[in-house]
Amino acid sequence: MSALAQQYKAINLSQGFPDFPIDEALGDLLHEATANGFNQYAPMIGLPMLREAIAEDFKNRYDIVLNPDTEITITPGATYAIYTAFSTILSAGDEVIVLEPAYDSYSPNIEMNGARVVPVKLQPTTFSPDWQLIKEAITPKTKAIIINTPHNPTGTIWSVEDWNELAELLRDTSIFLLSDEVYEQLVFDGKKHFSVLQHPELRERSFALYSFGKAFHNTGWKIGYCIAPPLLSQAFRRQHQYLSFSVHTPAQYALAHYLQKPHRQAACQLLEAKRNYFLELMKQTPFRMLAPSSGSYFQLASYAHISDLPDTEFARVLTKNNGVATIPISAFYSDQHDDKILRFCFAKKEETLKAAVERLVTIG
Repeated sequence: MSALAQQYKAINLSQGFPDFPIDEALGDLLHEATANGFNQYAPMIGLPMLREAIAEDFKNRYDIVLNPDTEITITPGATYAIYTAFSTILSAGDEVIVLEPAYDSYSPNIEMNGARVVPVKLQPTTFSPDWQLIKEAITPKTKAIIINTPHNPTGTIWSVEDWNELAELLRDTSIFLLSDEVYEQLVFDGKKHFSVLQHPELRERSFALYSFGKAFHNTGWKIGYCIAPPLLSQAFRRQHQYLSFSVHTPAQYALAHYLQKPHRQAACQLLEAKRNYFLELMKQTPFRMLAPSSGSYFQLASYAHISDLPDTEFARVLTKNNGVATIPISAFYSDQHDDKILRFCFAKKEETLKAAVERLVTIG
């Protein structure tokens, strides 16, 4: 859809990246890093200063105690970390439960490691877990389940009760858990993100996966990290050392220093304001907005009352004829399940959102 947006010079509300600048202070720190000689390979597990800053950050925000030497590994982005976690635990013939709609890298990552994807649909409209379906999907071959909260593409978040249900389900199994929490710093309406790391029972079997790009608006830096218990981190690093070995050193320096600044609440407020602005603008259009996003960059909208076209075709028509690119939700299902819903990215400048909605007003 991004390629189609470029072809037709459409406003791109499809791919999840901001079109506004990063904090000038973060850019200054990157320049400072290169000037101060941080231009060679970083240690395989990441600069000590960044791992220590992450540990301090999690202590301050979640009261989670982490060992920066044995539990935190810096990676070239969260998608890489997801792949590496899968490659750490999967063998041919294993099965992995994927809750759909799901971020589109999960299934290829699983299949590239010789395992089989077992898709389980989230509940319609609420996109909450269907515990009976998840239970029925577990077999002796189930090696892992991957969770995403805040959720891409729906913007839903997991509650403490959800994590407790999952712990009950996995208690007498050896199933691993991957927890994709890349949007954890972008949660709205006074709600709280609850991390798998805050659940002592689940933490022992989990790879928790993060990205700096979402909260700091620098997705192109591609810096993420994996937090896991020491034995799992050890196994993860055995893969990482031969897949990437080292991660961009100047960016690690910049992020280590930036983490010490009081900026995260501002990022959350910024994205919540953009969500609210987008929702208000969209009242002018025929689209019917689903529940307001509780977190992430994304808002869902239904067009079922507007057109009978399949969502992929409708998204293409919208890009070509109206000049606004979105993502059809069927792209997030292995069976291309189509409820005539589109995903909009609201992590854009106000003028971008306003211009996009002006083009959408005539739909219908």
